[in-house]
Amino acid sequence: MRVHHLNCVTMCPPGRRLMDGRAGARGPAILCCHCLLVELPGRLVLVDTGFGLEDVHAPRPRLAPLFLRLLCRPRLREEDTAVRQLARLGIAPEEITDIVLTHLDFDHAGGLDDFPQARIHLLEAERQAAVAQATPLDRRRFRPQQWSSMGRWLSYPVHPGEGERWFGFDAVRELEHLPPEIALVPLAGHTLGHAGVAIHDGTRWLLHAGDAYFYRGEMDPEHPSCPPGLRAYQWLMEKDRRLRLDNQARLRDLARVHGDAVRIFCAHDPLELDALQRAAVRADEEALARRRPRLTTVPPPA
Repeated sequence: MRVHHLNCVTMCPPGRRLMDGRAGARGPAILCCHCLLVELPGRLVLVDTGFGLEDVHAPRPRLAPLFLRLLCRPRLREEDTAVRQLARLGIAPEEITDIVLTHLDFDHAGGLDDFPQARIHLLEAERQAAVAQATPLDRRRFRPQQWSSMGRWLSYPVHPGEGERWFGFDAVRELEHLPPEIALVPLAGHTLGHAGVAIHDGTRWLLHAGDAYFYRGEMDPEHPSCPPGLRAYQWLMEKDRRLRLDNQARLRDLARVHGDAVRIFCAHDPLELDALQRAAVRADEEALARRRPRLTTVPPPA
């Protein structure tokens, strides 16, 4: 297995330090859309998609003006979409067999239309809430214009006591057509069907926690912290505050107790993304060095 860490469009909301914690009060913040490409034998899997080609080319029908112009301000560049980044790796859209979603917010599911053969895996509660469009917030965050793939959605119910246990988390779901090294971990709160995606890379577990948290400081087991603007954005977007905060606390406990076995990261922290990208480059370089034949010194003739 090989895991690639991709940033599938950068968002630049106003507020800088208030949103991303960087020094300086003026100017935009920088938030990433952290997605994964997982290479498996006979399978190529994406975890989330970020924004897609049609979001870049015609954003107004597909993205709500509230997020497009005010709250998120995505830097919509075609070369940043998942489909174009995969093309640079020599991967055609039809080669992606599966997409596993943390949730259906527009900035996580915008690229679904770019992968016409992929099965889409998500929790059933997320599918139901997105389709229902029950509140003004739901109608802004869940964008049916991005869902030509609905006929390929595979949704998984969560019932207490069912599913597997994973480091203390209940009802973890293995996925059809995929090996047990990839699983959905229910983390409701941000949305009612929000999930983390757990992946075992052969050495340890990676947990893409989606929007269960937004800022690396929230995983500090002793003194969790988050810039005030980003904290307010999480309040704005949450569907169940108690569940969201409970799951954040459970993730902190997971990091504290099992940090050597599980690497947790979220969708929008660019420093987390950068650290994982650097670690992946180092791992590739070390693997290449191990495969490179060693030169042996031949002593000169006597």
